[in-house]
Amino acid sequence: MIEEKTGAHGDILELRISGTVTERDYTEVLIPALEARIAEHKRVRLLVRFDSNVSDFTLGALFEDSRMGLKHWRGFDRVAVVAEPNWITKAIRAFAVIMPCPVMIFPLAEEDEARRWLSESLGAIHQTDLGDGALHLQLLGKLDSAVYEEEGRDLDAFIARNGRIRLLLDLREFDGWQGLGAIAEHLSLVREHRRAPERVAIVGRNTFTRLAEGVGRHFLDAEVRYFDAAAFEEAKAWIKGGAGKV
Repeated sequence: MIEEKTGAHGDILELRISGTVTERDYTEVLIPALEARIAEHKRVRLLVRFDSNVSDFTLGALFEDSRMGLKHWRGFDRVAVVAEPNWITKAIRAFAVIMPCPVMIFPLAEEDEARRWLSESLGAIHQTDLGDGALHLQLLGKLDSAVYEEEGRDLDAFIARNGRIRLLLDLREFDGWQGLGAIAEHLSLVREHRRAPERVAIVGRNTFTRLAEGVGRHFLDAEVRYFDAAAFEEAKAWIKGGAGKV
């Protein structure tokens, strides 16, 4: 049985699963609820609670589950699963690695913690205009795909105002991506704007920085240099046309 829990607001959809799940649960409850939220918000933050009495899904339900996932693949922003460790959590962990969004599993006693995780900001991108076509782009925490949508629009506007730009890419507090969807959005953003920068300084202290340098040299039509985290001011001076040296 699948029930939509009342009280959730905005882009959050809460579901409770108990007993035996049938194809009818999918066609009459899950899919309509999911499609209604996606139509209104584009991306959904999903909380699914599996009660301890959940039995094996029927064959029809499994088919609907697969079809639902593929059809709405890019409609998930974040998924929180509340369940006790069993065959369900093992299956979800195996499937989570290919999901395009972050997936977290919480025990039944931590349902409120799951809600907090759905609501909190996991990461952010800050853009600061340094003047004369130079932009400080700072990546913070773990980024999910939703962050890129708004920041992409801001970056488009900056490029439209300045033409070719000089980019200070600050990865000092960057912890990576939340799911495959965020990585895909990142690569898409790089590809769409690959001709915009004429000079790129990458600042950081971890493996993501070296990875970004390699991607930048391969994809961008720009002069790309790497600076250690301690050399941030040097990188900033180089981007702004100063005499900073690597």
